[in-house]
Parts: sequence; C-alpha cells; structure tokens
Amino acid sequence: RYVSAHSVNDAIDTFNRPGEFNLKDHTSFSNLLDALCEYKHVLEAQDLLFGNDNRVTLSVDPIGNTKIHNMVLRGWFKLGWWSKCNEFWEEMDKKGVHKDLHSYSIYMDILCKGGKPWKAVKLFKEIKKKGFKLDVVVYNIVIRAIGLSHGVDFSIRVFREMKELGIKPTVVTYNTLIRLLCDCYRHKEALALLRTIMPSDGCHPTAVSYHCFFASMEKPKQILAMFDEMVESGVRPTMDTYVMLLNKFGRWGFLRPVFMVWNKMKQLGCSPDAAAYNALIDALVDKALIDMARKYDEEMLAKGLSPKPRKELGTKLLAADESQNTIQTQHY
Repeated sequence: RYVSAHSVNDAIDTFNRPGEFNLKDHTSFSNLLDALCEYKHVLEAQDLLFGNDNRVTLSVDPIGNTKIHNMVLRGWFKLGWWSKCNEFWEEMDKKGVHKDLHSYSIYMDILCKGGKPWKAVKLFKEIKKKGFKLDVVVYNIVIRAIGLSHGVDFSIRVFREMKELGIKPTVVTYNTLIRLLCDCYRHKEALALLRTIMPSDGCHPTAVSYHCFFASMEKPKQILAMFDEMVESGVRPTMDTYVMLLNKFGRWGFLRPVFMVWNKMKQLGCSPDAAAYNALIDALVDKALIDMARKYDEEMLAKGLSPKPRKELGTKLLAADESQNTIQTQHY
C-alpha cells in the first residue's frame, strides 16, 4: 500500500520491521521488489537488489534469485527505458545470474518493442540451441518479431512449427498474426484466420482481434460490416473500440457512421467516457455543427467529464489552472 502511494521510504521501513521478529525473508524481499517495479520505482528496486541502498540488509544471492532479477528487468521493460533494459541484462551476465526461459522471453519482448525485432529473432535461435523447452509465450513474441523483420509469411511458418511441436496457440498468438496480416492489407487471410479460432480449444476472439481490422480498413461500409459481425458473434466492444471508430469516421468526415457507432454504444449499455465524447464533439465541430457539438459538450460537463478546450465552442483553459486541465466554459 505504501508503494502504491509512492511512499517508498515508508514501504522499506515496513519491510525492515518484521526483522525484529525474524520474519524478514526472501519472500518478503521479493514482494517488496515486485511492488516497487509494479508502481514504476524500478531504480529503487535495482538499488536494493544490488546493495546500493543500505536500508535493507538482507543479502540476496544473485545466482539463486533469477525470479527477482526478472522482476526488475520486466520493470524497466514496462517503463520503456530500453537502454536501462540492456544495461540490466548485461549486469545479470556480469553477476553470473542464471537466466531462465522467462528471462529470455522478457528480453526478446524488449528487443521487439524497442525497435530491434531482428535481434529478438536471433536470440530466439540461441534459446533453441540452448535446449530450453519452449512455450507459447516465447513463440508469440518471435511470431511478432519475425513478422516485423522478415515479413508475415515467415510468421506463418513459425506458427505452423509451433503447432507441429504440440504447443497450443492462444488468442494472443492469433491476434499477433491477424495484426501482421492486416498491416499488409491481407484482410481475407486475416478473416479466415479469425474464423479458425475455436472456443473448443479454449480460445475466443476478443475486441483486440477486431481492432486489427478496424485500424487498417479504409472503407466505412467494410468497417461497419465487420463491427456488426463482431457484435453478432458475441464479442463485446470495449470503450477503446468505440473511441477508435468514432475517431476514424470523424477524421474522414462521415457523420452517419459516427452516430451509428454512438447509438450502438448506448444500445449495448455502455456509458461514453471523456475520450468518446471528445471524439464525437470533434467530428461535429469539423462539420461546423456547433450547436449540436455544444449540446454534447454541456452533457459532458453535467456528467463531471472534462471536455477539450475548443475555440469554436468558446471553451478554454483557465490560465491559473492550466496544469490541471481545468476547463472554463464561456458561451459567447
């Protein structure tokens, strides 16, 4: 709780207290580091792990604590601080930390998300040579990495290899391939793959599966047909789905599909958030429908949501409260 409130000192003091009763052990230390990494205090976690912070006296054997090192590595990954990820990875080698499959999968993901997918593919080949028993997590990452570096056809080959080894794909596997196909505008193949996702295998399409199509399709009728199929198949749209479609149709200047999505959102019992309202209001302002836009702007305020400042509606940021994005509405 202290860490979630960013009170790192209090959290460390609390950890030290059980030492008075011989309760300060590696499990407690692991929980402390896990909490620090979860709430973005990765530097503090690393200092405690490497003994740079003398407030914690528990000694940690680096060779026998792969799990703890993986926590910190994943913490840097979540922050997107790629240089720190690389430094920590090298530090693990220097300290002789044993790297397990989870270590490699985290670092493969780091390389892929950090813009070096070809290095992730190279690391995957090294893992295979080391004789690790590969799992679906590693394959999901390499399918994405090889698709980005070599093309989606190579991803399909790896997908087939994975199935031949008896490793069952998850919905993440399918979504990764669907996205790669959609990014290449190979929608028919992506749709065929989507329809092979079998609930009997414990897999169900998700909203993310359909987002891949929405992001790359360029015809409103095609997108709306896909959206209808999504709803009819039992996949419930998320707020991200609605905001994505509202923004896309709004940018294109198509108000009819904007309101079709808006009405479907309300029909399915989903209450629009600030992002959805702002997407709708932007679309109306772009079409010079100021009165209608102002109506939704006022509706937002009545619900306690914060609309964007728009000169067309006479809304602006208060100079004194700009940092808090406080909006003052002035109707001229």
